[in-house]
Amino acid sequence: MKILIVSDTHRSHEYLEQALELEGPVDRLIHLGDAEGCEEEIAKMADCPLNIVAGNNDFFTLLKREEEIMLGRYRVFLTHGHYYYVSTGLEDIRREALGRGCGIAMFGHIHRPVLEVGEELILLNPGSISYPRQPGRRPSYIVMEIGEDGKAEFEVRML
Repeated sequence: MKILIVSDTHRSHEYLEQALELEGPVDRLIHLGDAEGCEEEIAKMADCPLNIVAGNNDFFTLLKREEEIMLGRYRVFLTHGHYYYVSTGLEDIRREALGRGCGIAMFGHIHRPVLEVGEELILLNPGSISYPRQPGRRPSYIVMEIGEDGKAEFEVRML
């Protein structure tokens, strides 16, 4: 199973379209917030199952603030991250995910990729595919591949 993980598109979809073309077909798209009212457009572009949570710029939305899903053998916590102060550190989101019994926490908000694989928890942030803030400022996303055994592999990719 191939999963494309993105965040912080902020109504700009040029690079999301490129990533979908480059990586496609994908079995699932996970969007970690700040779609800014473009959920239906993103769902059409993806043409696969979509999980999307609300970000701090998703005003007047019916999107869930956070979600827990199963992917392979992992219980996964999806959130934008702003309620867990990810801009100042990852301890709050780490504690929340572990408290929920999750093995993976996915978040957005900081516009910089994070891939931290620990014994108890995998923390990941795809960065922003539209407005990156890491050195070099290249649009980024994460590809998650789940093997037959249910084990996941992750790779941060840049356009």
